[in-house]
Amino acid sequence: MWTDVHADRKAAVEAAVKQASRMAVRPVPTRRTERKRRTRQALLDAALALMGEGRSFASLGLREIARRAGIVPTAFYRHFRDLEELGLSLVDEAGMTLRRLLREARRGGVPNTDMIRRSVRIYTRYVEEHPREFRFIVSERGGGPTSIRSAIRNEVRHFAHEMAEDLRRLRVMPALSTPTLEMICGLVVGAMLNAAVDILDLPAGDARREREVIENFVRQVRVIFLGAAAWREPGR
Repeated sequence: MWTDVHADRKAAVEAAVKQASRMAVRPVPTRRTERKRRTRQALLDAALALMGEGRSFASLGLREIARRAGIVPTAFYRHFRDLEELGLSLVDEAGMTLRRLLREARRGGVPNTDMIRRSVRIYTRYVEEHPREFRFIVSERGGGPTSIRSAIRNEVRHFAHEMAEDLRRLRVMPALSTPTLEMICGLVVGAMLNAAVDILDLPAGDARREREVIENFVRQVRVIFLGAAAWREPGR
């Protein structure tokens, strides 16, 4: 009988220990997930840092990215299948953040001069605060690997599509067809990317030159919308 009681108590203790162990282990996946997220971001940052030194994305090697991120090369594959996937992730992250910012800027309503200037200033600040991301987008847009160029074109289309939807919702130029409106917004996005080059090349602390770049950018966007307002759809 004593043996049976002892066995029962032992089983109960073992069950309690196992339960406590499971409870203690529960937070680990969260820590592991956070650690994985930080390592992934370190790899993205490492690639941007190397390109910030004047390198093209195509010239980067997996080992040097891993070394800059502080991990062994084999650990790279826990986060990306290859360098192409890393490059596509850079495009995705830059695009999502910029779309969110510009969406906030467009909440002001109809694209009059004040709204255009406010959007341009928000965009200018963002480019200045994220020079590495924009140097990547600008340089790879025309000279990067085919998959990266295609991803950037898709982002441009996303920008134009979202902008066109907002203008349609605000009933701006309601006589224009959706394809025409998206074409016009595509011109605006193209002007944005071209302006990024001028913004990135601004001398540090040169407020006068920055004002000139901003005003020139505002005028370009205004000319696009003025031309759009005068556009007449063929056959109408």
